[in-house]
Amino acid sequence: MTITPLVWSALAGPLALLAVALVPAANPKALAANARTAALIALATALAGAIGVALAGPAASPALSGVSILFDGLTAVMFLLVSFVGSIVVHFSRNYMAGDPGHARFTRLLSVTLASVLLLILSGNMAMFFIAWVATSIGLNQLLLFYGDRQAAILAARKKFIASRIGDAALGVAIYSLWQASGTLEFTGMVEALKAQGSATPGVILAGVLIAVAALLKSAQFPLHGWITEVMETPTPVSALLHAGIINAGGFLALRFAPLLELSPAAMDLLLVVGGFTALFASVVMLTQNAIKVSLAWSTIAQMGFMLLQCGLGAWPAALLHIVAHSLYKAHAFLSSGSVIDIARASWSPSPGGAPHPARLAMAVALVLAAVGVTGTLSGFEVASQPGVFALGAILLMGLTHYIAQSIDQRPTGFVIARTVVGAIAVAAGWFALQAGMAALMDGTLPAEGARTDLVALIAIAIIVAGFAALTIGQASFITAKGAATPAWARAFYVHVQNGLYVNTLANRLVLALWPTSLPARR
Repeated sequence: MTITPLVWSALAGPLALLAVALVPAANPKALAANARTAALIALATALAGAIGVALAGPAASPALSGVSILFDGLTAVMFLLVSFVGSIVVHFSRNYMAGDPGHARFTRLLSVTLASVLLLILSGNMAMFFIAWVATSIGLNQLLLFYGDRQAAILAARKKFIASRIGDAALGVAIYSLWQASGTLEFTGMVEALKAQGSATPGVILAGVLIAVAALLKSAQFPLHGWITEVMETPTPVSALLHAGIINAGGFLALRFAPLLELSPAAMDLLLVVGGFTALFASVVMLTQNAIKVSLAWSTIAQMGFMLLQCGLGAWPAALLHIVAHSLYKAHAFLSSGSVIDIARASWSPSPGGAPHPARLAMAVALVLAAVGVTGTLSGFEVASQPGVFALGAILLMGLTHYIAQSIDQRPTGFVIARTVVGAIAVAAGWFALQAGMAALMDGTLPAEGARTDLVALIAIAIIVAGFAALTIGQASFITAKGAATPAWARAFYVHVQNGLYVNTLANRLVLALWPTSLPARR
């Protein structure tokens, strides 16, 4: 691992964003322009750093007053991703917030929060990581309370604050335990020291569990997930930054501590079970939502659960690939949410065959599973030793089932069916190619692709794949059905699911009992 000036230059972006928040500006427009310039500086240094890692390999800086930087493949991908999304959000907010009385305050808070996320990614030691982790949470809380006279915003921010403080405590204890076990706070030194010990001590195993807890809480996982569905009172740019950038901090935590988590089977099982359940639970609830942004929020919960499920299976490169894909999609989804209804109306056309028949959907699911099996095997993966890779591919590609079922239902000609099959195989091949590409890119940075074939993993894989298959088939029949012809049990199921099985309602009552909320007096 080399030391280059390029490592220290990566700090230019976060420092420029912090300067925007601290240096006085003539007016809100000038402040917004300065923020955009700082965000572009961060993007430029991220691109330069990524090129440097690709050409010269990972780089690290020596500790200087507690500040050290680790710029490896994981840092390069995440730093480039967050700075790219951040620059778009900052640019978008310049016009979106124009004329708002709090425009200057918003720009300062956005700059500080984005700088904190970037410093979190760049951190080369656990102390710096923890400080940036807490700063990111506090900055986000202030953004969620930007309109502080809104009851829903106050309640959501308080729930998020409580969950974050629990996660902070878990991460702080874990870092202390790792420092005691390894004798260093540097990430590279900590990993080398733990590997040299041969076997994990009880303290290291516990630290892994605590890190898994912190990652789950940061990623809004069940049962403390409700706050993220109630943050729509904040400006849209905040939602975009939250769902496309900040929410990924939990996944980044798991990836950065991946060598440690692999030493703690309990931590891996926790990520696997909670992440898998949350992914399935939130996917069902998402289908019943009517509000666009709320539906997108449930989608984020599900996607984060899916990503942590991948971590629990030891599929570290796949989890990073998922973070990148989800961030780019979700940033676009939130920033364009205001026009999505018009787009949907313009592109909608009636289906002559109506909803696909459940039997056809079952055939489509079987076809997807077959396509994944064949394509994955031809791509060099082995079902027996890497069942998780095939399961994850199957779940992702089940999004094609309605497309396949409609081709069977409406125009069952040989040409249409063949084109559909070829399309499904092409998508499967694309996924496995991206999976292999990310694994090659992260070679030496993240642990090798896990091959969990233990009983817990196999049972979890079977339940999750079966659950998503049932969800795909049920989506066309009773999950989204509300008409009078729908059976009473299905209508009742719809109502209960639409309310998230009331888990968030119970959380609201608990928070209000512990921390009563009242509307601030209006000026």
